Amino acid sequence: MATSTPTVGSFLTYWLSEIIQPNRAPLTYATYETFVRRYIAPGLGAKRLDRLQSRDVQTWINQVARTCQCCAQGKDTARPKVKRRCCAVGRCCQAVPSARTVSDIRAALRAALTHAQAEDLIAKNPAVAITLATIRRRRGKSWSSDEARRFAESARHDEDPLYAAYALVLVTGLRKGEALGLTWEDVDLDAGELTIGRQLQRVRGQLLHRDTKTQASDATLPLPDICLTALTLRSEQRDEARAAAGKAWHETSLVFTTRYGTPIEPRNFQRSWQTRCDRANVTPITVHDARRTCATLLADLDVHPRVAMQVLRHARFSVTMEIYTQVSSKATRDALKRLGESLAQ
Repeated sequence: MATSTPTVGSFLTYWLSEIIQPNRAPLTYATYETFVRRYIAPGLGAKRLDRLQSRDVQTWINQVARTCQCCAQGKDTARPKVKRRCCAVGRCCQAVPSARTVSDIRAALRAALTHAQAEDLIAKNPAVAITLATIRRRRGKSWSSDEARRFAESARHDEDPLYAAYALVLVTGLRKGEALGLTWEDVDLDAGELTIGRQLQRVRGQLLHRDTKTQASDATLPLPDICLTALTLRSEQRDEARAAAGKAWHETSLVFTTRYGTPIEPRNFQRSWQTRCDRANVTPITVHDARRTCATLLADLDVHPRVAMQVLRHARFSVTMEIYTQVSSKATRDALKRLGESLAQ
């Protein structure tokens, strides 16, 4: 007998094109689409949606977790024959997904099936009652105030055009995309404030200047003196670069650009950060890890705890005060203040 109930695969196609793509961030859609295409549809796509059981999902997710994705997706096979080195030549590299990736794949399926419930296509969500391996969370790295000061001093001494971006990451906790997406309209040097509402992202070959992921990410932040003077310096650098580029200049209104005014690639920003770590002779950490340093720096710069709470976007004042009890030595605090003062001269 004919049935109007879709298969898992056909429902996922509908869910991606009609629910996710028009209503969610481009990166969210790209992530879900990848999970569906590479993992969910090949394993569960042929099953009828209303007959999918929790045991089906459990067996499938277990198989995903132990399957070499280089073999399954033909990654080595796709290379030219002379460059094949593992699965395509009989030496399986065992590139199984991480526990975090497996969890994210299940989360994508669960989100899709939750929508199927909302449309009364299924009575219960079979992706909920699933047991996964425990995720071992990576302990985040951060710098001491002294390392952060050395990093910032190195960038300032070399007149690095990204110095102000580094200062914003370290002292206000901006994410990489938020810093690169800043426009001069977002910066009020007279009031000493910064408005966060846009980000720069590379998604499937497109460089997007778009809203931040959530409304909770948006904020108007007070600028500590070290950031205010760094942004003033950046404004002067921009004027010099525009004059030097002449007709080759592209006006984008972005605070941080290439020498020709074009947006900075997020990957290139990370590379510049790593290069600066080497030059400053500090522990190499990622831009994202550096955000963990900002609370300590604010305390060392004697920023008032209530202001720090606003900068850090903490919901509770007690969280800010807990951090503020862990201050650095007087020598490091004084050195950081001198760094800020030297920029204002």
